Amino acid sequence: MDIKRSGAQASGKGPAEWFTGTVRIDPLFAANAPARAAGNAVTFEPGARTAWHTHPLGQILIVTAGCGRVQRWGGPIEEIRPGDVARFEPGEKHWHGAAPTTAMTHIAIQEALDGKAADWMEHVCDEQYAGSTAERV
Repeated sequence: MDIKRSGAQASGKGPAEWFTGTVRIDPLFAANAPARAAGNAVTFEPGARTAWHTHPLGQILIVTAGCGRVQRWGGPIEEIRPGDVARFEPGEKHWHGAAPTTAMTHIAIQEALDGKAADWMEHVCDEQYAGSTAERV
């Protein structure tokens, strides 16, 4: 058994290559072989969001606070709130983040395949975030 005490692991800033706006990542658990799943609590300040990305084995988001947005490529922007669970299929291009005026925290769980848990792509532009333009394939 291994217990990670709250506050025992340092918070980190979401890197600008992967995020727009202010994002804090708090590690919860790592993928220790043979397990592949890792989890983080991620807090997005209002308007902050991920870049478009995929996960080779999918991802699960569990919203714990605030109000956020998620979108899969080609689909509508969906609002997410505490208690909501969003699941992305393996390889499904998507983004997630806070609402424009409200912060949002979620627990993100994803598995690594051959040591890789995500493939990062282009940033979500302001027009995409606002839902005023269609994605370009």
